[in-house]
Amino acid sequence: MLVDNHNRTINYLRLAVTDRCNLRCNYCMPSEGINFAKNDKLFTIEELTKLSAIMVAQGIDKIRITGGEPFVRKDLMVLLTQLASMDGLEDISITTNATLIGPYIDELKELGIKNINVSLDAIDKATFERITRRNQYDVVHNNLIRLITEGFNVRINFIALDGQNTQDILPILELTKHYNVAVRYLEEMPFNGGTKSFNTIAWDYRRILEHIKEAHPNYYKLESPKTSTSINYKIPGFKGSFGVIPSFSRTFCGSCNRLRISATGDVITCLYAKASANLRDIMRAANSQENIKNEILKAVGNRAKTGFEAQEKYKNVFSNSMTSIGG
Repeated sequence: MLVDNHNRTINYLRLAVTDRCNLRCNYCMPSEGINFAKNDKLFTIEELTKLSAIMVAQGIDKIRITGGEPFVRKDLMVLLTQLASMDGLEDISITTNATLIGPYIDELKELGIKNINVSLDAIDKATFERITRRNQYDVVHNNLIRLITEGFNVRINFIALDGQNTQDILPILELTKHYNVAVRYLEEMPFNGGTKSFNTIAWDYRRILEHIKEAHPNYYKLESPKTSTSINYKIPGFKGSFGVIPSFSRTFCGSCNRLRISATGDVITCLYAKASANLRDIMRAANSQENIKNEILKAVGNRAKTGFEAQEKYKNVFSNSMTSIGG
């Protein structure tokens, strides 16, 4: 079992398999992209499988596969197949932009992988294309509806971007009226590859809730797991639910059970902190299993208590792009 220096049990790993993405969302990176890692700087599928097994042996029972966009990797299903047969791993989840997932939906069902988070910041086509700088709306929408109707546990992650998509907050909520899907509104975060920085945000979780309350005054709060990052709600008569994730306000740090490993091997104990170790070269050297375990223990034993504490310590961390830190 992994327990950090603030007595928080760590059982959830966010594992990035690539830093590449086929969209260019304007809050994540510049239009020209970032300096993506060369292939030899990324973990191989064999290394990702070995790393996952080491982490599961240390008490990780949930792994979320992230990127970049995970399905950019053509060999992703090989890793997912390995994870699906791993003893002790209870939950395999994927975060995706749903542009490339279509051909793999049937195979995911066969593997029993049902928890899919879809990043979708607009339900309006023009707004979607303006934010993502790509013409992929129809593909994303079709794959989203297919995932929902074919029995996947789908959560839509919608980042509230001032002046860009807040007019879609209520329209995207309509999906929960007709489908058993969760829409989760995230606060904007300053990890955009250095394109801008900010100390406050116009749309924090309170304002999002107030906006929804004007249209749906009868929504009520749901019980959520202690480690949940989202505060969840339901509108009477709606099939699905919605939630808010205070990712900038950081109200959930006290119960954080997460650890991140980037596609290039960085161990990230908090999004607002710098990497505490890199496992890639350790993985490729002698005694890798034991040395990786020791690095993980060291990282977990030196976590910041909150995102604010980490931000104070690492003031220039905001030059990162979300796609490079497993966002």
